Amino acid sequence: MYRATTAALLAAFAIAANAQGYPPPPPQRGPAANVHYGWAEVLRADPVYGTVAQPPQQQCYPQTVTQQDNNHTGGTVLGAIVGGVLGSTVGKGDGRKAATVAGAVAGGVVGNRVSAAHDRSYTTQQTVCQPVNYPPQQQIIAYDVEYRYRGDVYMSRLPYDPGERLRVRITVAPAE
Repeated sequence: MYRATTAALLAAFAIAANAQGYPPPPPQRGPAANVHYGWAEVLRADPVYGTVAQPPQQQCYPQTVTQQDNNHTGGTVLGAIVGGVLGSTVGKGDGRKAATVAGAVAGGVVGNRVSAAHDRSYTTQQTVCQPVNYPPQQQIIAYDVEYRYRGDVYMSRLPYDPGERLRVRITVAPAE
């Protein structure tokens, strides 16, 4: 009696499962009708190496730079003005003009030298960047995979290491 009840319950569950709205898949027509999938055992996966060029990169670092303030223009102009004014007070007529020019030139020279004596230097931090070229490197670009499906051994090049198993697509077509 226990067996009959168990069998009846299993039959009822099977009928209820089929009534859940899961119809059987429709029959396929065309090229996809002859395709199905399976699993193959991977026998080995050998990496394939290729040379890959590295793009140039910028390497930046801080650098201490010492600079001098060599701008003597202000001292030269000020000296020329003062020298010209002092020269214009000497002499009369054309001599005054010559003294003014000579005073301006002499004042400019003196002002330049006085300004140069007060040069100052200072240090700053600057970021310096240089292009760095790295040599090409050997990298894995693919895998030569040997696998067994239903007793036959096949070989394929794949862009990844498949691990222990490999999903395969089986296509059946008439031989010509």
